[in-house]
Amino acid sequence: MAMEVTQVLLNAQSIDGTVRKHAEESLKQFQEQNLPSFLLSLSGELSNDEKPVDSRKLAGLILKNALDAKEQHRKFELVQRWLSLESSVKTQIKQCLLKTLSSPVPDARSTASQVIAKVAGIELPQKQWPELIGSLLSNIHQLPANVKQATLETLGYLCEEVSPDVVDQDQVNKILTAVVQGMNAAEGNNDVRLAATRALYNALGFAQANFSNDMERDYIMRVVCEATLSPEVKIRQAAFECLVSISSTYYEKLAHYIQDIFNITAKAVREDEEPVALQAIEFWSSICDEEIDILEEYGGDFTADSDIPCFYFIKQALPALVPMLLETLLKQEEDQDQDEGAWNIAMAGGTCLGLVARTVGDDIVPLVMPFIEENITKPDWRQREAATYAFGSILEGPSPDKLISIVNVALSFMLTALTKDPSNHVKDTTAWTLGRIFEFLHGSTTDTPVITQANCQQIITVLLQSMKDAPNVAEKACGALYFLAQGYEDVGPSSLLTPFFQEIVQSLLTVTHREDAGESRLRTAAYEALNEVVRCSTDETAPMVLQLVPVIMMELHKTLEGQKLSSDEREKQSELQGLLCGCLQVIIQKLGSSEPTKYVFMQYADQIMGLFLRVFACRSATVHEEAMLAIGALAYATGPDFAKYMPEFYKYLEMGLQNFEEYQVCAVTVGVVGDICRALEDKILPYCDGIMTQLLKDLSSNQLHRSVKPPIFSCFGDIALAIGENFEKYLMYAMPMLQSAAELSAHTSGADDEMTEYTNSLRNGILEAYSGIFQGFKNSPKTQLLIPYAPHILQFLDSIYMEKDM
Repeated sequence: MAMEVTQVLLNAQSIDGTVRKHAEESLKQFQEQNLPSFLLSLSGELSNDEKPVDSRKLAGLILKNALDAKEQHRKFELVQRWLSLESSVKTQIKQCLLKTLSSPVPDARSTASQVIAKVAGIELPQKQWPELIGSLLSNIHQLPANVKQATLETLGYLCEEVSPDVVDQDQVNKILTAVVQGMNAAEGNNDVRLAATRALYNALGFAQANFSNDMERDYIMRVVCEATLSPEVKIRQAAFECLVSISSTYYEKLAHYIQDIFNITAKAVREDEEPVALQAIEFWSSICDEEIDILEEYGGDFTADSDIPCFYFIKQALPALVPMLLETLLKQEEDQDQDEGAWNIAMAGGTCLGLVARTVGDDIVPLVMPFIEENITKPDWRQREAATYAFGSILEGPSPDKLISIVNVALSFMLTALTKDPSNHVKDTTAWTLGRIFEFLHGSTTDTPVITQANCQQIITVLLQSMKDAPNVAEKACGALYFLAQGYEDVGPSSLLTPFFQEIVQSLLTVTHREDAGESRLRTAAYEALNEVVRCSTDETAPMVLQLVPVIMMELHKTLEGQKLSSDEREKQSELQGLLCGCLQVIIQKLGSSEPTKYVFMQYADQIMGLFLRVFACRSATVHEEAMLAIGALAYATGPDFAKYMPEFYKYLEMGLQNFEEYQVCAVTVGVVGDICRALEDKILPYCDGIMTQLLKDLSSNQLHRSVKPPIFSCFGDIALAIGENFEKYLMYAMPMLQSAAELSAHTSGADDEMTEYTNSLRNGILEAYSGIFQGFKNSPKTQLLIPYAPHILQFLDSIYMEKDM
């Protein structure tokens, strides 16, 4: 049945577009016309050592994609498709795959490993291919090192694909034995050791029982720690990755090893190559995450320390850990601030220091202050930047009382540095640190205010000045201003920012027009700061917020004037429209929240709605998410008058509800339907058939992301509240949907946290739907129609009441 596919596979990788397209078409046709033959041909190609490596790799890749997909519903289809193939075909394919593991060509072996794991992921849960693990393990004792290496790699991928409950403990023990033996220093071949170490990383989730046995655990830990000393850098890195994974999976088993691990990690951080040192720091960050979670979860609930499963590893390690982390801060890279995805030892060390501060609180301050005082005024920029970074990193965790006096001294120093320091790095970190001061120590929670009548003017002058600096510094200054504004959110009528409002808004608008505002997220940061300044402004500045409306409308209008755009420009245009719609949304919410300003604002409503509709018209298939959110705000503000926009807006509403692919857009649109129901009440009636039809379609689709389903149920409630007894004709469709969702949510005991959270949001949505429907039918003679559903609803409430995860 297999066919010659070599040339087609090579053509599919051709530089010539036409040749490539033609080959892709042929492959697609072959797959559709005769799937078994297609898959056999591919597995034959992959396993044939006479064939060119490029065609073999692509054959393997296509096989892998025939077994798995990112989208849940597609994945399900592919699994069913494989299971329904004739068993003789599957057996032949699997034989080819296993044979490929002994190929001399590394790429072919590695591809086959991945495909075998995908097949195992489908078949093992179905109790098929029971001999697989046995036959892989028998390979381990074969002589050629490449077979051993490929087999260990396969075992690693297999552990990644299948869940631990599919493999029985006896086989787990054998896999772990093989893997740990492969890691042993006695294993002469580095490729084998590396494959084994990476396989252990994936197998750790299977090792619950083994980690509960002292002897087996000691053995595994010893082998991992030895591997961190391997002469081969990749093996050291993989071994530290295992330690990081162990630190979160088996935190409660670490006490016995923690001192040795500290010595190993400290040596790696000080002396080893960057990829290894980063993982060594990550180990301690991971321990912090564990202890922060434990201490938060047991917060105020435990009486004696003995009841709380925290070993306080960080607290015990502090005197040695903090100096090690402070040293890393001096290993900055010259241009890390300009590079979006930069990650290096200094950044990892600072991140870890921040987590340590959140874990131990006040105890960190005396350990870090001497380093700051010693380095903050040194001539070398590295020392000044490290000192500033250290200070910024410890502002979350310790109590305000412990920090306030230091911050008051530091503040004026930082403001001077932000204007006068010659180093871009130092300014960048200084502006970030100011932002952290405002985020954690300014606002209604602290007794002694950091920002006073005396220093407010200087703070604002310096921040606005910094917005003219290099993009990376200006972006951090916008961030600091964001938190400065946020601190005045709940202060009532008086905010120290009020006198500077006009000047701040003007400066931020100027930033958005900088030639280089596209760098370092600067434009986005400026709009985010502007939104926060508006959102937290007081009644006094409302007239100035009103003056901002035509300004932002004009900006949005300009983005619509574009001629034919390239796809790159279109993306930028869409992003800018998103920022401007987001800004208008905040302004609408602000002005709509009090009657006098709302009255004045209404003169702009028609024009704004017109702009939003034009933003929608720019896109062919998708709806603009931020414009949709802004329309929700506008509907809320305009109330029943919003009805006049519905005829033109409705088609975009429908388009949003149909957008399964970008499920966030769908979710946002569902929320906006709710806003419109609240605004229009029964005036929404003419549109309800269309909306309900689409919502019911969304619910029954298996392509739509599950997170959109709870808000759809809430939306049923909004619609019923708006149209009252007119909801009658939808009952026969909506109620069974609610019932089946209610039943689904009752049978999820013992699920993971994510599932529990989803179940609870589903229950919330169902309850909101029911209460909306009840209130809609209140005082109506048609209440009788609800009686048949009462037993089910009471049963649902009862089941929730019995539930423990509430």
